Order: sequence, then C-alpha cells, then structure tokens
Amino acid sequence: MSAGAAPVRLVAISAGTGEPSTTRMLVDRAAQATVERLRAEGRDATAHVIELAPLAVGIARSTVSGFPEAEVQEAIGRVAAADGLIVSTPVYKAGMSGLFKSFFDLLDGDLMIARPVLLSATAGSSRHSMTVDDQLRPLFAFFRALPAPTSLFAAPEDWGSAELGKRIARAAGELAALIGSGVGRDIADGGWSGYRHAFAGNATRAERGVGDVDFDTDLMRLATGGR
Repeated sequence: MSAGAAPVRLVAISAGTGEPSTTRMLVDRAAQATVERLRAEGRDATAHVIELAPLAVGIARSTVSGFPEAEVQEAIGRVAAADGLIVSTPVYKAGMSGLFKSFFDLLDGDLMIARPVLLSATAGSSRHSMTVDDQLRPLFAFFRALPAPTSLFAAPEDWGSAELGKRIARAAGELAALIGSGVGRDIADGGWSGYRHAFAGNATRAERGVGDVDFDTDLMRLATGGR
C-alpha cells in the first residue's frame, strides 16, 4: 500500500429479499473481486454491504415523512462516505425493484457526483438481461455518477458458467481503475460549485450553515437577481 494512502471504502448495496439471495451473492462476488484487485495494486480496501430488505419499513416511512429514520440515515451516510459503490437489484416485472428505487429516491441529487459505481442485477430469466443498462444506467446518470463500462447480470443458468466469473473480474477491474485513477474526485472538485446542492444535505461537502455558502457563484448571483 502506498505510504499515507487512506484505505479505499467500498459500499455494496443489495436489494435482494430471498434467503439465500442471489442478488446478495452477486454483490458479494463483485465486492470481493474489487477488493482483491485494489489490494493487488497496492491499495488497502474494505467492503461494507448494505442489505435493503431489513430497512424496507424504515425506507417506506422515510419516503412518506421526508426525513430518513436513523437506520436509513446511517446507510445514506455510508453511501456518502464511500469511494466506490456496487449496487444490485432483483428484476421484477421487467424492472428494478421498488425497494431499490425507493432507497435511491431518498438520496440527495449531489450525493454521488462522479462516484465510481458498478451496476448489477439478477432475475429469474435472461429475458431481463438489458434491465441494468436500460434502467440503472439512466438512474445513475441522473446522479452524475461514473458507472463502470461493464455491468453485471445473472440469471439461474449463469451461476454455473465460467463466463460470469470472467465478467465479474472485468467489471471489478474497471471499478478499481476508476477508483484508483482519482478521476471522480477531479471531476467533482472541478465542477462542484456549478452543481445544484441540497442545503444541509447528506453529501460530504454539503453546506450546513450560512457561513458555508459561497454567494459568489454563478448560480447564487442568478438567484439574487444578478447582484
């Protein structure tokens, strides 16, 4: 590990509800492969998995109230502090799960700007294999995240296939490269003042008081009538 380099913090989010959950299995394999890749490159790395199923009631209440409950807020805080994300949803009726979407609906729009993320999904049929690129990529484009070029999808017949292992390795390598390059930090740092932010939001650099607000940005001058 490079001297003085902080450990890479990976956060993996699984919206699986089964026991065992193939969605969780896919997240675990992707997280392990990414950690191993980062360590092979001399970076210390840890991975934390967030299971959304135990948070389902809290997510629903938080959605209705507009204020995240304690356990949901803890999960959001982990996402905000992550250097890279791995996300996975089961596919129901040709779409991402409502639980998965509801959690991400609670996140501030600036929480994942330029954050490297690996997208993945599981389903009972290969007919749903395009759901990741058809639905998850647009969602994370809205968040201005940096999805890895390779996405992951697993149907029942894929679990015994060597091709799934190869795809996981490739996707993990891409995620590790995005994290290691620092390009996400450069993008976020370079354009931060030009993005729309939630005051006192969950983003690590959110403005939390009047003293934190930069009134000399283009957006703020526009908001004050150009003064």
